[in-house]
Amino acid sequence: MYNDSMRDLVRTLLAELGEDPTRDGLARTPERVERALKFLTSGYDADVATVLNGALFDVDYSEMVIVKDIDFYSLCEHHLLPFFGKCHVAYVPRGKVIGLSKIPRLVEVFSRRLQVQERLTNQIANTLRETLNPLGVAVVLEATHLCMSMRGVQKQNSTAVTSAMHGVLREDARTRMEFLELIRRRGGATSWSAMSEQGAACVAEEV
Repeated sequence: MYNDSMRDLVRTLLAELGEDPTRDGLARTPERVERALKFLTSGYDADVATVLNGALFDVDYSEMVIVKDIDFYSLCEHHLLPFFGKCHVAYVPRGKVIGLSKIPRLVEVFSRRLQVQERLTNQIANTLRETLNPLGVAVVLEATHLCMSMRGVQKQNSTAVTSAMHGVLREDARTRMEFLELIRRRGGATSWSAMSEQGAACVAEEV
C-alpha cells in the first residue's frame, strides 16, 4: 500500500538538497525509497514469538552450539546509513535446542530496524536467554559502519566489535575462549585479547 506522506517527504528532501524531484532520474525515487525503507525496517512488523514458534526441541545435549558468520545489514539510527557485517551466536543448552535456521532469522528480525550495534547485540542474546533458558549464551557482532567510512572520521578500514556474554560463556574462561577460538576460524574475531585491542565493547549483563 502506498504511503503518500513518505513519498512527499522524500520529494521535499530532494528539493532541499538542491535537486529537481521531477527530473527523469528522480521522478520515481520517492517510490523506490519508500519501498526500500519499508524492507530495511521490516523487523518492526515481525513477531519474535511467531518467528521462533514450533522450533524448540527437547534434546539431551549440553555442549556448545554455534552458528557463525551470519551476514546482517542494518541502519544506524543516528544517520540512517547502513552498518553491516557478521554475527556469531553460541549457546550451551539446558535440555532445549532451537532449530538452527531460526538463529539467522532472529538476527534478521532485529537488524531490520533502526539500530545501534550495542543494542542489536543485546537483543539477540537476551531473546535467546529468555526463549531457551540455556546454561550460557554469547553473541559477537563485527561490523563496518558507513557513518564512519563515508562521513565523520572517514576511516574506511575500521571495524566495530561488540559482544554479549551470559552464564557459563561469561563466567567460565575456558568455555568463553573455546567459543572465541571457534569463531576465529575462517576469519572471525581473533581472540578476546585481540578484540579488546580493537576496542570491542562487551555489553553483557550480570546473570
